[in-house]
Amino acid sequence: MKTTRIIFWISTTLIFLFEGVMPALTSHTEMAREGIRHLGYPDYFGPMITAFKIAGTIALMLPQVPPRLKEWAYAGFVFDFLCASISITVVDGFGFNSIFPLIVLAVLMVSYYTYHKLQAQQHGTHAF
Repeated sequence: MKTTRIIFWISTTLIFLFEGVMPALTSHTEMAREGIRHLGYPDYFGPMITAFKIAGTIALMLPQVPPRLKEWAYAGFVFDFLCASISITVVDGFGFNSIFPLIVLAVLMVSYYTYHKLQAQQHGTHAF
């Protein structure tokens, strides 16, 4: 259980840093706004998605958040990463920038799997 907990906190903290802290610190920059415009999204999309990312990472990090809300946060990030990969591929073609959101998605899946494993161990049931 200790190893699972460590893997959960490392993967979840990486998601928190990539999807919560970095957008909070950089979303107001001209480079971030241009990145959103480059993909064809309206100007209001950047601040909106940043707010959702910050809220989602807080939901994943705080143990007090109800499990159902955490599930919604995980689902939201899955949609975010898949849509980011698709958007980048459509606009710029397939390359590393298309794959990077999928790498972060893999980290999210590690967090999700270990979250459920910890929940199952805590409640004496089986994960998945």
